[in-house]
Amino acid sequence: MPEIILLLIILIMSAVIHEVSHGLAALWLGDPTAKYAGRLTLNPINHLDLWGSFLMPLFFLLATGGRFFFAAAKPVPYNPYNLRDQKYGPALVGLAGPASNIIIALVFGIFLRIFMALGIVPLGDVQGVLTSFFSGGGFLGAGAGVIAIIFILIIFVNVLLAVFNLIPFPPLDGSKLLFALIPIREETKYMLERYGLFFLIAFIFLFSGVISFLLINLELLFFRAVVGV
Repeated sequence: MPEIILLLIILIMSAVIHEVSHGLAALWLGDPTAKYAGRLTLNPINHLDLWGSFLMPLFFLLATGGRFFFAAAKPVPYNPYNLRDQKYGPALVGLAGPASNIIIALVFGIFLRIFMALGIVPLGDVQGVLTSFFSGGGFLGAGAGVIAIIFILIIFVNVLLAVFNLIPFPPLDGSKLLFALIPIREETKYMLERYGLFFLIAFIFLFSGVISFLLINLELLFFRAVVGV
């Protein structure tokens, strides 16, 4: 239970930063909708959604036996017609969310590497947490220090959010880039955005093993490249 609570807290705050980044990008590109709606704040109360922030991650954790989890905050509202760049503006707004998660993962990954070099966080702690988790033992079962567990969890969650959201399938952020690069009829785009979530959930259940395999290997590549373990 403590592991799930810690994971949910990090998931929710990472999702909040993700959504605020969408709103800031929209504001920078000319649309103040999120600002006027009071959504450019890191206060999670303004962003929490019962389904996306609590029930969905618990549902995925239980339904897939822990192979996959995902969380989301309430989407930040924005009006694409207010954007100065009508062609690529929506794609830039969409990519701002995953970009924020990648930046968070990089910052915590670099600091973790520095802490390891200074001896603040033992290399064995980091290796123990990663080995325990990727072998199915979870994070808290590794007997490592708090700093190692929290930093690795933050990195893990943010890489997952970034990579998963970049999948070019509505309503995920990657679809905004797809729509900007490939000409798609408005009727088709509307249908995909309206019903895409149902197809996405079905896709996750059918291919949760494949998705988990790919995500885990991308996570491992990130840890090796940035953290050096």
